Amino acid sequence: MASPRKLRILFADDERSLQEFMRSELPRLGHEVVVCPDGKTAVKSLEKAAFDAAILDMRMPGLTGIEVLDQIKQVSPNTEVVIMTGHATVETAIEAVRLGAFDYITKPAKLAQIETILNKIAEKRELTHKNIALQTRVEAAEGSSKLVGEAPVMQSVHRLIETVAPTDSTVMINGETGTGKDVAARTIFSLSHRAKGPFVPVNCGALSESLIESELFGHRKGAFTGADRDHKGLFEVADGGTLFLDEVGELNKNIQVKLLRFLESGEIRRLGETEPFRVDVRVICATNRDLKQLVKEDAFREDLYFRVNTFQVKMPPLRERRADIPDLARHLLSRAARRPVEQVASFLSSEAIETLLEHEWPGNVRELANAMEYAWIVSGCGKNPIGPEHLPADLRSSTPAGVPKDYRPTLSLARPDETLVATPAGSKTLKEIEMEHILRVLEKHKGNKPAAASELGIVLKTLYNKLNQHQEEQARSAG
Repeated sequence: MASPRKLRILFADDERSLQEFMRSELPRLGHEVVVCPDGKTAVKSLEKAAFDAAILDMRMPGLTGIEVLDQIKQVSPNTEVVIMTGHATVETAIEAVRLGAFDYITKPAKLAQIETILNKIAEKRELTHKNIALQTRVEAAEGSSKLVGEAPVMQSVHRLIETVAPTDSTVMINGETGTGKDVAARTIFSLSHRAKGPFVPVNCGALSESLIESELFGHRKGAFTGADRDHKGLFEVADGGTLFLDEVGELNKNIQVKLLRFLESGEIRRLGETEPFRVDVRVICATNRDLKQLVKEDAFREDLYFRVNTFQVKMPPLRERRADIPDLARHLLSRAARRPVEQVASFLSSEAIETLLEHEWPGNVRELANAMEYAWIVSGCGKNPIGPEHLPADLRSSTPAGVPKDYRPTLSLARPDETLVATPAGSKTLKEIEMEHILRVLEKHKGNKPAAASELGIVLKTLYNKLNQHQEEQARSAG
């Protein structure tokens, strides 16, 4: 894997021995280098490609290092310049810094000194990329901030994520709208060795056709009308980290070709440049569309489909993991309230939880998140417990399947393997309503716990743990 501190360096000096030295030593330090014999050649190289750093001799044929520095700051202001000379004076050093030089060294410069300066440039570059990445991240608006759930289908998702996260493989996350594909992508990122690097999410469906290439791959000043400065694309911003392409099925064929080229070579090319360059980026894709069908319709390239589909993670709809709804609701309520889960869990009444359990959730986790935010506001932001009347109207219209609304069973058992008895009860706590739901399923399966656990969407061990915990609480109450 390429180092996240790898720099593209332009070196210009008329001494042949120094040219050969840099040509061999800078790659050994992990950098790419283009060596030029004079200032004019250096300027021409700048017109073809962008560089992270430039090391310039003060005195060269044609153009001096100061003159090249001045042109670099006009053409590529993000390039850090180091002036190197054997004719050091205080005046030339001050002039170089005034014109924007990053540093100033004298000949004969030691390799260790050059390496130290390049490391400082790399640190500044990493910080700049992270700051840009932070500006592009949209985390607060949609979905939960972490994967919540222990239903069997979610346990499978967790296992797949834990398997693929430590690798650099491209990942495709499939699932209906609102199932948490972005959360899965962030989880893969957080568990990877790239977790200290940037995470850059991109909604491919929200980018305009005319700007998408520039946004992803960047452009040079003057590449098109309105390009009045160099622009780093999101691939460069994500260097050393992860790029998340949400709604990848919305990319047009032209961008699909460029994405395929990157996945095969690790190289990108800015608009307005002729030379490609490498970036160290892991790509995670997501879609709610059937890419196979898009391939049949000639709307998605088949070669790209096989390339992005290296490792697939399927996010289940919420209706297939109903056992996770209470925990998800508490988690999303805490996010809406900006309070710890422990402080808001008691606000959800048993009736509200039952209403949530009976809803079909066509909008999946995103719909649940919106419902919790709505309920928190309507209930007075913590002034009142949340009941069914505080939930959105379409949730209140849902009715429990085959269970009268005035029936509130509770559990009575001495041991987990004893017969379970349902009795009418009044208002219940959140834990009790969870046990009520377990009871209904156990009654349906006539006490067959493996069958009940399967329908509840939890493992048998979890079912026994819940029953044992309930037994202990009843014993403490009786004592």
